[in-house]
Amino acid sequence: MPDLEIRQLGLTDYAATLAEMQAVTAQRTHETPDQLWVTEHPPVYTLGLNRRGVRLPQNNIPLVMVDRGGKITYHGPGQLVIYCLIDLARSHLNVRQLVTILESSLVEFLAAHGVQAEARADAPGVYVDGRKIASLGLRLKNQCCYHGLSLNIEMDLQPFADIDPCGYAGMQMTQTRDLNITLNMTEIAADLTHRLKEKLTHVR
Repeated sequence: MPDLEIRQLGLTDYAATLAEMQAVTAQRTHETPDQLWVTEHPPVYTLGLNRRGVRLPQNNIPLVMVDRGGKITYHGPGQLVIYCLIDLARSHLNVRQLVTILESSLVEFLAAHGVQAEARADAPGVYVDGRKIASLGLRLKNQCCYHGLSLNIEMDLQPFADIDPCGYAGMQMTQTRDLNITLNMTEIAADLTHRLKEKLTHVR
């Protein structure tokens, strides 16, 4: 089985990155390595497939329709995004197991830095004292997944107030900077991708 690869993409355009994820997933074979793409995006709202009752933002930030599950969220500079391009059948994983790996990696990272966090069955993502710090969204095609997670690190949280994040009115957001975690984006990305790679390699 091919090794899990980690790609450091830096700051990328959201729509272009989505198109590349879709192309890689459509063209992959049994020999294509699984990948974690590490990136961040300029300000953008993304609206998932569950669009009923969504409160749309009334500002100048672009809105992109996407093919992941869930409703609307925001991406911007200072937010770590890790896309998971994984052949679930080859890894003997289902979507629920992958979500658990993503959530537990985030919870363990935060715990290692003195922050107690939890996942919630009713609202995918990771929360600290009821405030959302990380979001998850996946798309499955031919038993291969893409999209992934976003972790708020040091960003402008105001654009979240102009939407109901992930469909939850009044959902408050937080980030690692406000929780006295002093690691920067590069350090957190290295820590989190290491945890993810360990867990994903273990099940392969």
